[in-house]
Amino acid sequence: MTQMTKQQYVTIKGTKEGLVLRLDHKCAYSDMIAELRRKVGEDALEGLAEVQIHTGSRYCNEEELKEIVNVIHASPNLRVSKIQSDVIMIEECNHKILEKQSETYIGIVRSGQVVKADGDLVIIGDVNPNGKVIASGSIYILGRLKGIAHAGETGNIQAVIAASWLEATHLMIADKIEMMTDELTILSEHPEMECAYVHSNGFIAIDRLQELRILRPGLSSFKGGS
Repeated sequence: MTQMTKQQYVTIKGTKEGLVLRLDHKCAYSDMIAELRRKVGEDALEGLAEVQIHTGSRYCNEEELKEIVNVIHASPNLRVSKIQSDVIMIEECNHKILEKQSETYIGIVRSGQVVKADGDLVIIGDVNPNGKVIASGSIYILGRLKGIAHAGETGNIQAVIAASWLEATHLMIADKIEMMTDELTILSEHPEMECAYVHSNGFIAIDRLQELRILRPGLSSFKGGS
């Protein structure tokens, strides 16, 4: 009679970066954590290894994730470097949907006026001095930007600010802020569409709008074409 192989609730695979630990999402949490304790306590583990935890389709709340990490850290040989999950909370999902949507404002944003949007913001008109436009995504202005623009307000460092003529007094992307100096306004002396973005050096930079497809290829959501 052939003996059936016991299903593994925790699988461990070695890679060049360390260990990848995958948790079965169909079993009970108590069965999974019990097997994790047993495997982590095995004497076969030697040296210090970094562990990436893949929870897959299993949803783990904050307390469960903390327990999983503590179980792994009970071994002097293991340290958690990353936790990866295929499941997100409804709130996070809704936030991602908002970031992908866009809102359009037609008209002049006058001095003292604030126009704010979840996701991307398209302004068809000028933004006057002391006018302010804010978006959790990117900001696109078909006109002159002479006031204040804050893109990626909720922390999206990949957001950009684009304008037909960029003469802003202040540019903000996520938590980065830049006052427009003579050096930054060199490109703005000519009526050419420009974009501001956070450079890899951590500062806001300005370039021609044509470079946006190279600077931020992930902004495009268009499918198809030839």
